[in-house]
Amino acid sequence: MSDGHGSTPGAPGTPPGWASNQPPPYGNAPGSPWTAPGTAPGPASGAPEGPPPQGFPQGPPPGPGQPYGQAPHQQPYPQGPYGAPPPAMRPGIIPLRPLGLGDILDGTIKLMRSNPKSVLGLSAIVAALAAIPLAVGQASMLGSLAPMLENPNAAPAEESFLAQYGGSLLSYGVEFVAVTLLTGVLTRILGRAVFGGRMTAGEAWKLTRSRVPTLFGVVVVTLVALLVPLALVVGLLLALGSSGAGNAVVGIVGVTAAVAFVIYTFFVSTRLALAPAAAVLERRGVADSLRRSWNLVSGGFWRTLGILILTQFIAFLIGQVLAFPFVLGASFLALLGGGTTGSQIISAILIAVGVTLGSMIAYPLRAGVNGLLYADRRMRSEAFDLVLQTAAIEQQRQGWVHASADDLWDPSVTPSGPASHGSPGQGAPWPHS
Repeated sequence: MSDGHGSTPGAPGTPPGWASNQPPPYGNAPGSPWTAPGTAPGPASGAPEGPPPQGFPQGPPPGPGQPYGQAPHQQPYPQGPYGAPPPAMRPGIIPLRPLGLGDILDGTIKLMRSNPKSVLGLSAIVAALAAIPLAVGQASMLGSLAPMLENPNAAPAEESFLAQYGGSLLSYGVEFVAVTLLTGVLTRILGRAVFGGRMTAGEAWKLTRSRVPTLFGVVVVTLVALLVPLALVVGLLLALGSSGAGNAVVGIVGVTAAVAFVIYTFFVSTRLALAPAAAVLERRGVADSLRRSWNLVSGGFWRTLGILILTQFIAFLIGQVLAFPFVLGASFLALLGGGTTGSQIISAILIAVGVTLGSMIAYPLRAGVNGLLYADRRMRSEAFDLVLQTAAIEQQRQGWVHASADDLWDPSVTPSGPASHGSPGQGAPWPHS
């Protein structure tokens, strides 16, 4: 019997006040996981037997003001605070989405903390190799200045200048070779750490050594691209000076050329900054890696330049702060020790320790930021974050990170799922944090 509002009281599956010509609010349709209050699921109601499928809201019927099909205090989809979208996946050191400055710096720190033996250990070895020649030269120079405290008119020995400059040149040569190798190894470790995997120093070197010629080629080409214009500027100034041009002309040309060279250096070094990462992770050749970096930076030049400058400043500041106490102590010891052999040896040790401490943090900081900038540019220009997310979901489902995850960085390799080959036990376990 109708109650005058178009509904039949007591009709099964219809709450009071609900029109009979409207579909039941609880979805009493064939195959629906929901049933009306008081209606047992079964063949008669058309609902499947057993509990609702996973992922559907469960709980008591909705109360007043609560939308149908949603349990109280339960959101149909995961949301962040104040209804914001859910956070991006973060299986490793970075969230798998385009990165901000904070994400890049935080990811670099997490790279050091997640794998300190490989990252900081290798950086300390490289830093020590480069610091020892520099420390010996500086200690010798400081020792030669000791006699000047008693006799200000005394001149330092000529051998001290040779030791200082010779040690500095040797240190720069060692640093060039060692840092180039370190950058490749750290980039390979970073590529695995994005997925939450870890890599030993031996494994990283094994995967990187075939890319060493390409890495040196990239660095040499970049240096040549910067040094050739510098040589032209110096040659121009020398030619103007020898031609009898006025000082005003030489000054104006010199300042203009210096400003132009600085702008050129910033432009070229920023455009080619991602070439080492492309050479290691994408297994490209020298010219192809340089071209790849040039194209990736397009559309994000100023942002990339700003982050690189900030990183250089932070690395310099960290290096100076960590090295300053040791260099200061070495200077006092060398000067007050009268230039004796023992004081110079201790001074050299102190300088080497200080420089090593600063460099072992600065090297991975620069390499990590460059590697994550490369990942960020690929996410922004190629939607590479979707590839990383798909692979991370599969890896998380299987509970471990397979070594074939490294192939995802190579566009020429069709990603068929990094964890679809092999068996558990290979690669690194999935972090349960």
